[in-house]
Amino acid sequence: MTNKNRVLAVIMGGGRGTRLAPLTQERCKPAVPLAGKYRLVDIPISNCINSGINRIFLLTQFNTASLHRHIQGAFHFDPFDGGFVDILSAEQTEKSLDWYQGTADAVRRNIVHFRSFPHDLILILAGDQLYRMDFREIIDQHISTGAEVTVAAIPFPITRVEGLGVMRVGDDLTIQEFVEKPKDPAIVRALTLSPVLEGRLKAGGGEKHCLASMGIYVFNRAVLAEALDNTMTDFGREVIPGLLGKSRIFAHIFEGYWEDIGTVRSFFEANLALAQPMPPFNFFDPDAPIYTQLRYLPASKLNKCAIDQAVIGDGSILTDSKITHCVIGIRSFVDEGSDLQDVVVMGADYYENQEQIRKNVARGRPPIGIGKHCRIRRAIIDKNARIGEGCELSPVGKADGTYVGGAVVISDGVLVVTKGATIPAGTVL
Repeated sequence: MTNKNRVLAVIMGGGRGTRLAPLTQERCKPAVPLAGKYRLVDIPISNCINSGINRIFLLTQFNTASLHRHIQGAFHFDPFDGGFVDILSAEQTEKSLDWYQGTADAVRRNIVHFRSFPHDLILILAGDQLYRMDFREIIDQHISTGAEVTVAAIPFPITRVEGLGVMRVGDDLTIQEFVEKPKDPAIVRALTLSPVLEGRLKAGGGEKHCLASMGIYVFNRAVLAEALDNTMTDFGREVIPGLLGKSRIFAHIFEGYWEDIGTVRSFFEANLALAQPMPPFNFFDPDAPIYTQLRYLPASKLNKCAIDQAVIGDGSILTDSKITHCVIGIRSFVDEGSDLQDVVVMGADYYENQEQIRKNVARGRPPIGIGKHCRIRRAIIDKNARIGEGCELSPVGKADGTYVGGAVVISDGVLVVTKGATIPAGTVL
C-alpha cells in the first residue's frame, strides 16, 4: 500500500447484539469489555493503526454512551497527520427517519460524510471480532489483482460452517458463488476448496475446507457507491451476492486466529482462552499492540492468593482467595476465602471510599466486588456488580433463564451477573 490516504476504514458498531444479552443490556457490542482492560472495538481500531490506516469512522446506533466515552478517552491522533476515529451515530434526516436496517444501509447513509476525505478505497470492518490482521496485505492484493471488491475469508472445516457466509472460489481467488449460512450438506460440499487451494493452506490435509466470509471487505470507492444505489440492507446477504458476475470480486485468504464474538458462550470462551499459558490470541505481541484507554490505575495487589492461569487487570485487590482459569478486570475486588473457577470478572468503573461502603452496608448493599467466602463457577460478573458474603453461583444443572429477581441470567450455559446488580449475602444458585 503506497499511500495510506487512499484508504478510509469504516467499523460497524450499530447492531443490537441481542445474542450477547444481557452483556448488551446497557452497552453496544463493540463496547463490551474484553481481556481484563480492553473493549471489543479496540481490536479493529488497533488493527487499523498497526496497518498504517488512521482515518477511521465508527458507525453506532444502540446503547452508545459507554462506547462514545471510551473512544473519546482512548484515541487521540496527531492533528498534523490527519488521523481520527470519528463517531457517526444514526441520525434522522430529510430522507430517512428510521434506524439503520443493516450493515449496507448504515454505510449507505454515511457515504455523504466519507466524501469530505480524499480516498480511493473503503475498508469495511466488524466491531465485534477478535483477531489480529495486517490490512496492508488485503489492500495490496486488492490493488495487484485489479479487484473492485475483496472479501476477507477464513478456511473452516466443512463441518463447522453453519451460520457463516460461505463462498466458492476459483484457483485465481475470484469469488464465483456466495451462500449465506448454508444448511444443506450437499450445498456445503459444492462450496469446498479445490485441491489447488487446499494445497496452499498452512493447515492442509485432513478434513476439507470451505472459505467463510469474515465480514471484512475492501471496496473501490465508485463500486461501493454504485452497489449501494438501491434498497439492499446487508452486505453478506444481498450486496456481495448481487455483485457476482458484475464486478471483479476476489477472496483474500486469512489463516490466523479469528473469533466472532456473537454469543455469551463465544465471548466467555474467547476470554478464558486468554488465560491459557499459550493463548490463541496474543495480547503481548510487541509488533502489533492493542491500544485502549489510559486509566492511570495503580498496580494490582494480591495478598496470600492461590492463582493459576489468570489475567488480572490494573487496580485490582485480591485477598486470600483462589483464582483458577479466570480473567479479572480493572478495579476488581475479591475478598478473603473466595474461590473462583472459569470466571470472567469485568471489574468496576470506580472505587468506593470507606464512607460510601459504610452507607451502602447500612442499607443492606454489599460493596462493589465479590465478598468473603464466595464460590463461583463458569460465570461472567459484569461491571459494578455487588456480590455479598457466602454466595455460591454456578449454572451447572440449571436451565437458561433469569434468576435472583433478574440480577442473574443464565445464557448458553453461562451464568451472568448483570451490570450493577446486587446479589444478597448467602445466595445459593
